[in-house]
Amino acid sequence: MEINPISIKPIIMKSTNKKETSVENNIPVSDDLVKELDKMSMINNVNISKRDYELNLPLEELQKRTHKDYLTTKKMLAADAPEYLGLADGDKEALKHLVKAAVVLDKVNMQLDNPNNIPFGEYLDKEIVRGNEAAKLTKILFDGQKGVCALDRESHMVELAKGVSMRPGKGIYPQDLEKEEFHAILIKMIKAGKVDEVAKILNQRSVIERVGNELVAIDYVDKFHDDFDYMASELEKAAEVSTNEDFNEFLRLQAKALRKADPMLDAYADKKWAELQDTPLEFTITRENYSDEMTETVYENPELKALLDENGIVPVAKDFLGGRVGIINKKGTEAILGVKNYLPLMAQNMPFNSEYLQNISTEGDSKQTMVDADLVAVTGDVGEFRAGITLAENLPNDDKLSIIELDGGRRNVYHRQIRLITSDDAREKMQKRLNAILNPDLHKYYNDEADHWFTVGHENGHSLGPKSGTEGLGKYKSIIEENKADMISLAMIDVLTEAGMYTPEQREQIIVTYATDNMMMSKPTLSQAHRVRSVMQNYYFIKEGAMTISSEGVLDINIDKMVPTARKMLEEIIRVQIEGDFSKGEKYVNDYFVWTPEMDKMAENIKKVSKTLNGKVDSPLADKLLN
Repeated sequence: MEINPISIKPIIMKSTNKKETSVENNIPVSDDLVKELDKMSMINNVNISKRDYELNLPLEELQKRTHKDYLTTKKMLAADAPEYLGLADGDKEALKHLVKAAVVLDKVNMQLDNPNNIPFGEYLDKEIVRGNEAAKLTKILFDGQKGVCALDRESHMVELAKGVSMRPGKGIYPQDLEKEEFHAILIKMIKAGKVDEVAKILNQRSVIERVGNELVAIDYVDKFHDDFDYMASELEKAAEVSTNEDFNEFLRLQAKALRKADPMLDAYADKKWAELQDTPLEFTITRENYSDEMTETVYENPELKALLDENGIVPVAKDFLGGRVGIINKKGTEAILGVKNYLPLMAQNMPFNSEYLQNISTEGDSKQTMVDADLVAVTGDVGEFRAGITLAENLPNDDKLSIIELDGGRRNVYHRQIRLITSDDAREKMQKRLNAILNPDLHKYYNDEADHWFTVGHENGHSLGPKSGTEGLGKYKSIIEENKADMISLAMIDVLTEAGMYTPEQREQIIVTYATDNMMMSKPTLSQAHRVRSVMQNYYFIKEGAMTISSEGVLDINIDKMVPTARKMLEEIIRVQIEGDFSKGEKYVNDYFVWTPEMDKMAENIKKVSKTLNGKVDSPLADKLLN
């Protein structure tokens, strides 16, 4: 689903790695010359080449990847869903405006992701009109992964256009900017006294462009002014008709933040959003920074790091933007809220908790709201189906001013349509996977609902542990943070079972389901924080004797050793976070990010029964509301 409410005139990016002939003078152009011309023309994401795109995947490959066996579909709420039909008329009307606001983030985030995305999408549309079957199939993948380049479930980079690749700085930095030049420019700018400019370049919410021999930062609100203004108008319209005044207050605060480049306006909106608990509707502009592989490289340059420290600049990776629109599921929310009473207990049981501040207090109000949402639309960063898709989120992150300046709380939103397994076909596929990789004696403990219980622990785990000071871990920060959240969920199981949150049977189900679902069908890349952490955990648990993988690729689990092992790993993770040292974080990740022959054999077993490579989202209710 691609809706562009605001008319745009993007600069067309065109590239190919084929030898071509210049139309104007029929002079052959070599591959090397084409690449150099492209590099020269990519300054500030502008390409002066007049060449057109060329599809990268052959028709046979496209037919395979778009076949139902290889392309999974997550279906959001149906057009006649009872959850929607049961809403008050004002909330139904508000939902239309919320969906209109959210779909704009597809366009905005595509630009943050890769400057080729929008023009390539337009190219595909034109080719489809001309009857190009390959373009039609390519568009299915493009819409699913929301971009021209993305990793699939086997961690292979899917590049839909020849000559177009994923850059470390995504679409946020100039396409020709390499890490070494980036560092050199920043050093020169700091030494020239341009400290404020460098701070803006290294914050979460700016697109970077070249000006002469320097870089300049443009705040997202200024960069995407027309799009954000349109979104703000739609949120204000929703606030006029929605039935919940708390929710309406949040929408108005968010609208203000979309119209003025002031981080504190976002902070006020975030603080209000994190307090929402009893509302019929859900709307979020998510801001997460896992995708930026450029900003935090500054920690790898000792001279630059020293200058940043000297001038009090704390670099933070760039935010990518997503949209979520949903209807709150009251029954699911009530079940999830059961954990809230146990959060202070979890905070008390965190390792070394006297050495840091954490978001959850060990006593009193936990400042944590949580809801279960039936999804109408997921857009932008949230809706990207790249190897996987977001199951739940705990926001705002610790780098946001609502946490730092306003002492605000956090909010968990769980995605029902992403996690639910409703078809017999899906359950049959799950059983085949168990047969392929898990000791048959352990099948009785596997429960797909236990994965949801584990996820609840994981999301709340993000609110525990050091609240600040982890920025120095650089590109390893996100990997270690995701690892921490998992280990909190697992390490706290015995504490929570003793407290009465889980039964002994649920305890065993969570442990076995976690370990089984942690097995992967390929070795990930270091850019995949969520998947790297899984490999690290698997290797750690095998070394500690809590799990084994046979030479045939079958998993066995020592249930009694799992929780103590998780506690041991959690203690190591928290110590790394407390120290916040880049080299120690790097060593910790490298020590445990080990892909063994047994893991590889298991991956082969998974691939024999699970062919899924790509995915897409189907949003029938959102489509109806937009029309």
